[in-house]
Amino acid sequence: MQFFIDTADLQEIREAASWGVVAGVTTNPSLYAKIGGKLADFEDHIKRICETVDGPVSAEVTADDRAEMIAQGEHLAGLADNVAVKVPTTIEGLACCHALAEEGIAVNMTLCFTVPQAIMAARAGASFISPFIGRFDDIGEDGLAQLSEVVDAIANYWPNEDEEGPQIIAASVRSVNHVTQAALMGADIATVPFKVLQQCVKHPLTDQGLEKFKRDWATVR
Repeated sequence: MQFFIDTADLQEIREAASWGVVAGVTTNPSLYAKIGGKLADFEDHIKRICETVDGPVSAEVTADDRAEMIAQGEHLAGLADNVAVKVPTTIEGLACCHALAEEGIAVNMTLCFTVPQAIMAARAGASFISPFIGRFDDIGEDGLAQLSEVVDAIANYWPNEDEEGPQIIAASVRSVNHVTQAALMGADIATVPFKVLQQCVKHPLTDQGLEKFKRDWATVR
């Protein structure tokens, strides 16, 4: 399973990229607003992210109408070779995805919650499909169970002789357990906030072992 970092914060992206584990970046309007981003700076900001990582960088359309979505998507894709256009899983979004995919533009279908949505996104030509985990948990439902169903359903049909098929991105990740379970069920990618990425590498037994090594080394003369 690959790791994407789910943030618009350049400092977080650069730090995580220095670890050698980040294969891409996902952003959205909320994440850009969270860092105090300005509309006038948005395109340059996406370009800087794309220069920081070699893998896909998801930049999301904000229009609701398919024609405007397509125009925005084409423009975003023109910012850098590694931009993946992020599109919501709606009727207008499916039409946008289909049009962009026909042009050879990578599309990440976001806000996906069900197996039928995921299959339709795949049929529309999505390169990535992002089922959300945490938002299901927020309403008292099992987001991991929903992700597992999407992973299994897509694996039933893709890849095949005619189509490579989409990659499944475990999104709305809130914990290390979300990452663990996504990996065990075979999700292709987990897009993870910086804080959770940090937590993924930490364990008290690692800390205890390191402290013991240091103490023992101090006795060597």
